[in-house]
Amino acid sequence: MHESLKQLFQQEFSRMVAVISSLYGLQHIEIAEDIVSETFLLATENWEAKGIPPNPAAWLYTVAKRQTLTQFRRGRIFREKVIPALASGQDKQVETLALDFSPQHIRDSELQMLFAVCDPAIASEAQIGLALRILCGFGIEEIAGAFFTNKETISKRLLRAKEKLRTEKIRMELPPEKELPARLDNVLRIIYLLFSEGYYSRSRDPILQKDLCMEAMRLGVLLTEYETTNRPKTNALLALMCFHASRFEARQGGDSLLILYDQQDQSAWDQALIRQGMHFLSLAASGEELSSYHLEARIACWHCLQEDTPEKWTDILRLYDQLLLINYSPGVALNRAFALYKVHGPEAALAAAEKLNLHDDHFYFLLLGELYTTFDSGKARLNFQKAYELAKTETEKQGIRTKLMVLMKNI
Repeated sequence: MHESLKQLFQQEFSRMVAVISSLYGLQHIEIAEDIVSETFLLATENWEAKGIPPNPAAWLYTVAKRQTLTQFRRGRIFREKVIPALASGQDKQVETLALDFSPQHIRDSELQMLFAVCDPAIASEAQIGLALRILCGFGIEEIAGAFFTNKETISKRLLRAKEKLRTEKIRMELPPEKELPARLDNVLRIIYLLFSEGYYSRSRDPILQKDLCMEAMRLGVLLTEYETTNRPKTNALLALMCFHASRFEARQGGDSLLILYDQQDQSAWDQALIRQGMHFLSLAASGEELSSYHLEARIACWHCLQEDTPEKWTDILRLYDQLLLINYSPGVALNRAFALYKVHGPEAALAAAEKLNLHDDHFYFLLLGELYTTFDSGKARLNFQKAYELAKTETEKQGIRTKLMVLMKNI
């Protein structure tokens, strides 16, 4: 039962906090969290004695309504909102103060909460932490595990972020139309960072990694359910996440070791997610904007076709060239060098890669090792060893050790 309750908590926590906060304001978000946590504590005690009810979500909503009313009857909100409404005979106004857990209101509240926690007044790192806690229902310990840090650090980060919600008087509402494009860009960026934290996570917990990815995708789908946020780049990001997520199971080996792309079992790729990615990529083709998500999604789409063809790598190289023009990053430049190798050979790729001088990046030396393998095993070994020294996780180190063993056998 505890596993079922944990899944239900992660699923319903964000919904309940969002609905309570939409009614009483973000300045009371910690009270909303306490109410929901207390509701689940009561559920645990009740259900262990009597069993899980036929509709556990409805049970939770009913108890949360009762707990919320009890809590706010004691405070300022009851005095300032409820009592004046009763005194003036505005019964309908009193009714609006009741919590609305209808599916549509839950979605509306979660969307408003998504824009609230991604407000630019809050530091980017704190936005991610808030999103994981408030929108995804992750506990402090899980968030700490995802970021490879301790609970105290995460708790302080969340406290500072919630204080910003109060001091900046951030409201749960969609931004004005003229501000929406920029605000949506930030929301999409945070969702992509959430996904990336799961997909490229340093955590050794594969369930946590996958949950992070799935929650990021859920938030992306939420954006597509509203006309104002269902933009081509929203669908492009969803396509990108679907393509990457389709290979999630194939990337995980025994003891959570990472299986490299060219060694993955293609039969383990999730074809339903690949088809879903194609669907979102098709939707993203409308309009004139070409975002980095469009280009990354096209590249990820090619990687869902394992066969190497000249057409595949020529187009990937072209896409990386475009991506560098609109969103340069060392990582993209490094990936472009690999695509250059596939199209024009190791010498051309080496000339491009060595100009990057990414001497603190183990992926840089890993690529150099791969390129030198074809004609200079001594330099290949030195670069693999440097990559091993810089690698941060045992998973990465294990992969490099394997490459070194193969290289030494072939010398």
